[in-house]
Amino acid sequence: MNLNGKRVLLIISGGIAAYKALELIRLLSRAGCKVTCVLTKAGAQFVTPLSVQALSGEKLYTDLFSLTDDSEMGHIELSRAADLVVVAPASADILAKMAAGLADDLATTVLLATDKQVLAAPAMNVRMWQHAATQANLATLAGRGVLIVPPDEGPMACGEFGPGRLAEPPVILDAIARALGASGPLSGKHAIVTSGPTHEPIDPVRYLGNRSSGKQGHAIAAALNALGAKVTLVSGPVAIPDPLGVTTIHVETAAEMLAAVEAALPAEIAVCAAAVADWRAASLAPHKIKKNADAQPSLLLTENPDILRRLAAPGALRPRLVVGFAAETQNLEENAAAKLARKGCDWILANNVGGTGIMGGAQNQVTLITADGAEAWPLMNKSALATKLAARIAEQKL
Repeated sequence: MNLNGKRVLLIISGGIAAYKALELIRLLSRAGCKVTCVLTKAGAQFVTPLSVQALSGEKLYTDLFSLTDDSEMGHIELSRAADLVVVAPASADILAKMAAGLADDLATTVLLATDKQVLAAPAMNVRMWQHAATQANLATLAGRGVLIVPPDEGPMACGEFGPGRLAEPPVILDAIARALGASGPLSGKHAIVTSGPTHEPIDPVRYLGNRSSGKQGHAIAAALNALGAKVTLVSGPVAIPDPLGVTTIHVETAAEMLAAVEAALPAEIAVCAAAVADWRAASLAPHKIKKNADAQPSLLLTENPDILRRLAAPGALRPRLVVGFAAETQNLEENAAAKLARKGCDWILANNVGGTGIMGGAQNQVTLITADGAEAWPLMNKSALATKLAARIAEQKL
């Protein structure tokens, strides 16, 4: 990644995740980016001014009312001298102040005075992240054009588990590179990713579905986009936000997903991470099927279209790399290898979903099945797995 000549103003707010900002500074500097830092009073409780300044190699700014700083570079000039303003970690407090337009310290004054693109990487306790006020603030900021790098899900320093962990520094670096217009190894490539479940209606009230959350597919779409790919994400019904920088098409059924995928072609890459329902009701009841004590209803099923097989079929529009997923509860490698041959795709990521909480959870463990054999990957969070998969795809020089 080449960010030579680019300038980033990094604002480090309070929170245990502030230590990751030091790694982000190192990565940015290695990419050739000049990094100037603003450290808040709360941030200085977690990382020292000396460590921030030593890694950036630039003067560190901390105080709004500093005669020395104002004589060298006032906060107005500081807010406009960079190509991008980054807030990482972005605490719930600083996000609230950004949304409200408050300016009670150097960091918030810079953010209110800047005329440059702002990117924020939130980090906070899961309850704070899920609070309606925080989500409203994020929606307000996104509506103003602030770029948001979503947090990861996992264990936290406070002992709780859930979304709110600061995204890993390489993920934030990729988002910064995209915001600065830097190219990546997948620049010029189009990737189609399917994600989430499908809902196959039985009547106006009920449907056939599964426990897929879409977290893995959405993370893959974001990871491919981070490497420069133009990504079309075709998503079934999920309760997670659309990835930043990705064209997302929302569908309900397998038939709608297939139509959206085919309309998005041509593409060099296709990753079918969606848990598509294998079956649908042969006929849709026009009204809610009522409970009848005298007779049990019967449901006639018909097979859904096979999206992975359609994409992998030979033809002018076949992507150069077609990747599928095999969610199995037994005989993992054997069943996945059979699926690879049956579908005609290039790779299969096999994961055992038989355990409680695996499907729809925050972590995943897969075995990559290719024509060359099987490669077991360790248990990791879904964002990390997506990053690993995207890097492997980029190695194919498509």
